[in-house]
Amino acid sequence: MPKILIAEDDKAVRSFVARALTHKNHEVKAVGDGMQALEALGEDTYDLLITDIVMPGLDGIGLALKVAKDAPEMPVLLMTGYSAEKQRAHNLEELIFKVVTKPFSLQEICDAAEEALGIQAS
Repeated sequence: MPKILIAEDDKAVRSFVARALTHKNHEVKAVGDGMQALEALGEDTYDLLITDIVMPGLDGIGLALKVAKDAPEMPVLLMTGYSAEKQRAHNLEELIFKVVTKPFSLQEICDAAEEALGIQAS
């Protein structure tokens, strides 16, 4: 069972994504910001990081850069509702797997996660 870490400051989105991926039989840990994600990454290993770009403290870009340095084998999915932030992420395309634009459907986020994990979409 793949382990997924979600970093998202919006509680509703965090819960939405966590429930969707749990329903697809993934083990999910969801945290509220990049600093909490770093703590979680220091305590356990994960197969995938899904993070919002815009968060207080350590944003998703900073988190992705840290993960790319410390765990380059772990795919990173970025989520954003801001076109300017999506452009910032585009500049990191070698370090991240994909950017998922908000709003997205349950199916879209699950498909992106499973694609990042190398699982055939069902």
